[in-house]
Amino acid sequence: MTEFDYKQAFSRNLGWVTDAEQETLRNKKVAIAGMGGVGGSHLIVLARLGIGKFHIADLDVFELANFNRQYGAAMSTLNAPKAATMERTIRDINPEIEMTTFDHGVTLDNLDQFLDGVDIYVDSLDIFALQIRRAVFARCYEKGIPTITAAPMGMGTAFLVFMPGKMSFEDYFCLDGYAFEDQIIKFVIGVSPSVQQRQYLVDRSSVNFLKKKVPSTAMGIEIAAGVACTNVLKILLGRGEVICAPHGLHFDAYRNRLVKSWRPFGNRHPLQRFMFWYVKRLLAQGNP
Repeated sequence: MTEFDYKQAFSRNLGWVTDAEQETLRNKKVAIAGMGGVGGSHLIVLARLGIGKFHIADLDVFELANFNRQYGAAMSTLNAPKAATMERTIRDINPEIEMTTFDHGVTLDNLDQFLDGVDIYVDSLDIFALQIRRAVFARCYEKGIPTITAAPMGMGTAFLVFMPGKMSFEDYFCLDGYAFEDQIIKFVIGVSPSVQQRQYLVDRSSVNFLKKKVPSTAMGIEIAAGVACTNVLKILLGRGEVICAPHGLHFDAYRNRLVKSWRPFGNRHPLQRFMFWYVKRLLAQGNP
């Protein structure tokens, strides 16, 4: 039986990273909240990159409705806890991995423990989990932890980075004082100012923010993982330009289009105010 050897297992990364950089990645700790859609794929990519330490969190179990996009979803894992399932998968890739699993999800009570010693946070929470998402981003900003959110949008991804000392999540999204549905709208248009995925949505009834219902694709998930994890590498190794808020990117593979966004003042920007009004109006008409 072949024994695990870290250097051999991740030797094909070399060339894109140096030996010294691979060892740096081996000693970095990444926190990922949410092991469903993007979270599972983020975890897989980062584990295969050779990241040696993780904090992961999820309180849910796998269901049939997860099969179209979630890495850990299969007949053999139906009704199995997502966090524990993904932990087993990762330990099978790297038996030496150091991993702490929060199987009741991230809460206000365990937030500091979840972020303890973390070098970067990769946001993978459900789009509708805004309350805890805001708390996680706020605590990361206080602790000087870089944060990344790469949202699968249709068949592409929209991407934002929040770096210590620069624009914060709260300053960008401007959610205070708004009802839940309006906060979701502001989050979506904040992550994806161009909303280009709307151009090929064929069934508009599939979007209902009040019922916490949005469609998804595996392509969007995997593109998001590639974009997010590339930037994790750049931040952890301190090399290459990192585009951070109020700048963002949205690549859509279906439309063959890359849109670069710049929204000074975040959702307070006039274009964002207009987009909020526009999307809210479409939703009121039942025509997102």
